[in-house]
Amino acid sequence: MIDHRQVMVGDAQDAAGLFARAVCDAVGESVKSVILHGSLADGGFRPGRSDIDLLVVVDRSLTDAEAGGVERLVRDAGVGSASGIDLHVVTAAVAAAPGREPALELHVGRYGQGEVEVERAVGGYPDLLAELSMARDGGRALAGAAPLDVLAPVPAEWVVDRGRHWLEVWRSLTDDTEHAAFMVLTACRIWQFAVERVHGSKAQAARWALERRPALTAVHQALLQHEQGTATVIDEAGIAELLDLVLRETG
Repeated sequence: MIDHRQVMVGDAQDAAGLFARAVCDAVGESVKSVILHGSLADGGFRPGRSDIDLLVVVDRSLTDAEAGGVERLVRDAGVGSASGIDLHVVTAAVAAAPGREPALELHVGRYGQGEVEVERAVGGYPDLLAELSMARDGGRALAGAAPLDVLAPVPAEWVVDRGRHWLEVWRSLTDDTEHAAFMVLTACRIWQFAVERVHGSKAQAARWALERRPALTAVHQALLQHEQGTATVIDEAGIAELLDLVLRETG
């Protein structure tokens, strides 16, 4: 019997491989590694709802022409069964010695409804800490060097501190129904990483949280929405309860 989900996962992985080769062609020998991480690497991929997450390490800053070329690749790329592409580019120097606010060469995100977000040459980009940490711990190279050969460890407390920043921000956004599942599942990932120093997938982290606190209604609801694609309403009070709990647990 054909496992249609595995076929769709393979389709997205093929698209990621093709895109990695296209980036190498566009930027040339300065590409040291193209690393696949996120749901396609950790087993949490959901066809039609998950992105292709890529980290590109280059040995020098991109020229404007190169950055523009990579942006066009993201806009035009086939993504198979994925919903989009989320691409970050960093220099090898940043990857080898990240600070609390590492510099970002380029971020291009193409998301489900065709929205494209571009950020170029950002001197301090603290959200890159989690990307670097996840790519090192669970990523795999589609081109060039292995993650452990180009990415230095990121201090776990830096990752947790940045996660707590977002928990505080989301505490005033519990009525944001569009992003409720994302907030809930990411809060679970922040909590698990703070306790176990493990980057779990969204679903795995949610189950981990429920093992500790089975009565977390918002986590049950977000997991159902994430896994089945249903329009499950996520209780606003439940979101606030979870955020407060994770802030206490990680403090």
